[in-house]
Amino acid sequence: MGSGGGSPELRWSLLLLLAAGGWAPRGAAAASLPLVVNTWAFRKAAETAWSTLQGGGSELDAVEHGCGQCEIEQCDGSVGYGGSPDEHGETTLDAMIMDGNTMEVGAVADLRRIKNAIGVARKVIQHTKHTLLVGESATMFAESMGFPSEDLTTQKSLSIYLKWLNRSCQPNFRKNVTPDAAKSCGPYKPNEDFRREEQNVLEKTVHIHSHDTIGMIVIGQNGSIAAGTSTNGAVHKIQGRVGDSPIAGAGAYADSTAGAAAATGDGDVMMRFLPSYQAVEYMRAGMEPTEACQKVISRIRRYAPYFFGAVICANTSGSYGAACNKVPGFTQFHFMASSPALRQPSEQIVDCI
Repeated sequence: MGSGGGSPELRWSLLLLLAAGGWAPRGAAAASLPLVVNTWAFRKAAETAWSTLQGGGSELDAVEHGCGQCEIEQCDGSVGYGGSPDEHGETTLDAMIMDGNTMEVGAVADLRRIKNAIGVARKVIQHTKHTLLVGESATMFAESMGFPSEDLTTQKSLSIYLKWLNRSCQPNFRKNVTPDAAKSCGPYKPNEDFRREEQNVLEKTVHIHSHDTIGMIVIGQNGSIAAGTSTNGAVHKIQGRVGDSPIAGAGAYADSTAGAAAATGDGDVMMRFLPSYQAVEYMRAGMEPTEACQKVISRIRRYAPYFFGAVICANTSGSYGAACNKVPGFTQFHFMASSPALRQPSEQIVDCI
């Protein structure tokens, strides 16, 4: 064997493997289609989306069924009914789905008494000319589309809520109010007598399980891309709060000419930076998925060093990657990927930056 790195036959074999998506350097994701990538180790969601594709379903079908599986399973208590009660003890849902071919988006936020939020979001695309429906009006729309109205409270969510009340409503999302939100459940009134710097205190305590979302990217064999999200939002949120998940470009974004991305984490921070849209634009400019994810995380961290969050990215060739912000208690991010190169839905792990 000479100094050229092996025989011509060996080099040609390696090139064929690369072209087929059957091999990749250590630490890189092999490019192959179709592809399903989703946040966290939500295996059943990945399997459901993958089997939907393999059964002839569309990319939108795969996103809807995959995220819907998490809603059924109440993934990690952060998706679907019976989790993340708000200040009044109610569970509400946010979801979105995006078609990367047409750039249509369907989304619902602060959805009440309807379990299948991603299904309702899909109906927004199919049966309206709108993009986002919210609150009681979103529930009325869902009921008109045939979704049953059900109580989203469970014994678990009620227990979470009661324990929170017994801790004097700690932690909560209030600031600059009277009485002191760090000691009281209110009712609150605005406190006009506060120092300016108090508005910019950084939260250094990471509550990983209070901000989870399933975000999913699906790329079909022909390159069509869809993406979506579903969540029950931040635990003990102020009633009416909407995070990044149902916002196009924040929670997820898909463009079949460039790629897709989806985010998970502290939506109140992340939505200010439209990380999913920005990651797709980085990939459009030629950046690899992992680098695109890392760049959007770094951008957010400049303003919020202690934020909890992660982003998954995939480009049109089927290459994918992820990145997360390293903070105490969160040093690695687990996500799922499914492709012909992997042969089955597989858990992936990246070290946070």
